Amino acid sequence: MNSKDSMTISEQVITAIRTVVGSSPAVLHEPTFNGNEWRYVKECLDSTFVSSVGEFVNRFETDLADFTGSTYVIAVVNGTAALHIALMLAGVKSGDEVLIPPLSFVATANAVVYCGANPHFVDCHESTLGIDPVKLRDYLSTQTELRSGHCVNKSTGRIIRAMVPVHTFGHPVDLEGLISIARDYKLVMIEDAAESIGSYYDNQHTGTFSKLGILSFNGNKTVTTGGGGAILTGDVAVAKHARHITTTAKMPHAWEYRHDDIGYNYRLPNLNAALGCAQLEQLPTILAAKRELFRRYEQAFTQVSNIKLISEPEKCHSNYWLQTILMDQDVLGQRNRLLEATNNAGYMTRPAWSMLHESQPFKNCPKMDLSCACSLAARLVNIPSSPSLIPSEL
Repeated sequence: MNSKDSMTISEQVITAIRTVVGSSPAVLHEPTFNGNEWRYVKECLDSTFVSSVGEFVNRFETDLADFTGSTYVIAVVNGTAALHIALMLAGVKSGDEVLIPPLSFVATANAVVYCGANPHFVDCHESTLGIDPVKLRDYLSTQTELRSGHCVNKSTGRIIRAMVPVHTFGHPVDLEGLISIARDYKLVMIEDAAESIGSYYDNQHTGTFSKLGILSFNGNKTVTTGGGGAILTGDVAVAKHARHITTTAKMPHAWEYRHDDIGYNYRLPNLNAALGCAQLEQLPTILAAKRELFRRYEQAFTQVSNIKLISEPEKCHSNYWLQTILMDQDVLGQRNRLLEATNNAGYMTRPAWSMLHESQPFKNCPKMDLSCACSLAARLVNIPSSPSLIPSEL
C-alpha cells in the first residue's frame, strides 16, 4: 500500500494545497494591491471629487471598455445594482419569469425580484457549472408555448421574459447553445459575468454576447473597486438610458434638481473608480498568476483520489477566479470533514452557495428538474485562489 492509499481524502487535499501554497495560512481570495492604488486614491482625495462624478469614473469605464471589447460601459455601485438595471432595461416587468440557475450567489435571484418578477430555476451542466442548454431546450419544448411573440409558461400562464446565464467561478457557460435558445424562444439574454472578468468564450469576452451583460468588482473578485459593478452593452440608446437612471434620472442643469423618471442612486463613486483604474492596470498580471496557480494545483491534485480539479470548458479561456475541486459521488459523505480539516489546517475552503431554490424566499418559484445542479452543490469545494499565492508572477 502506498502513502496515498493510506491517507484520508482530507489529508490528501491538505497535502496537495500545501504543496502549492506552502505551510502558511491561506485565505480563499484576497485582493492584490501592488500597483498605483495608493497613488490614484490619493489623487482622488486631493481633487475632492470622491462621489459619483469625476475623472476616475470616466477613465475606469473607458479602460473597461477597452479590456472587454464592450462598446459602452456604465460603472455602478455593485454587481447586484448592475443586474437590477440590466433586467429593467431588458424589459423585465412585474409578473414575468426569468430563467436563472440555482447554483449562484443570491444576488442573481434578488435582482429578478427587485423587478417584481419571478425566478424560474433551470438545471446546470457539470462541465461548465452553468445553465445546460440541452436540458433547457428539452424542458422549454414541453413546458412553454409561444403566444403573440412571447414565451409563456403553460403551468403559470406567465411570460418568461429573459434568461440570465451565470459564468460560475469564472468559467464561461455554453453561450452558443444558450444564444440559440434565446433566439428560438424569444428570450432576452442578460449575461451575469460578475465572476468572469478576463474570461473568454470563443475568443470573445464574457458579458458581451448579448444586448446586456454585467460585471462585479466586490472585494473578493479578481480585481476590485472595494464595491462596484458595471453594465456592458453595445446599444447606444440602452447605454444612455442606463447612465441616466443610475444617476437618479436627474436632468442636466447647472443648479436645479429635476428628474424625469424613477431613478436610482447607483453610480460608482470616483474614489472607488480610482482603485479600479489601478487594479485594471494589473489585471493581465493577476490573470497570469491565477492560471499559473491552476497549473500547479492541476499537477498536485493528480495525487489525490476521488477528486477532480475544475478546468476551463471547451472553447473557453477562464479567469480561474475561484479554484474549485469536485468530489466523486462515492466520497460525498466526507465533504464536511474535508471542509473542517482544511480550515483547521489554515487553508480557507468553502462549499458552493446554498441552492437558491431551497432558500426561503424562493421555495415556491417554478423550477425544472435540478438534479445536476444539486449534485454539483453537494460536491463542489473552493480552495485558496489568491493571485498573491504565486508571488513570482506579481
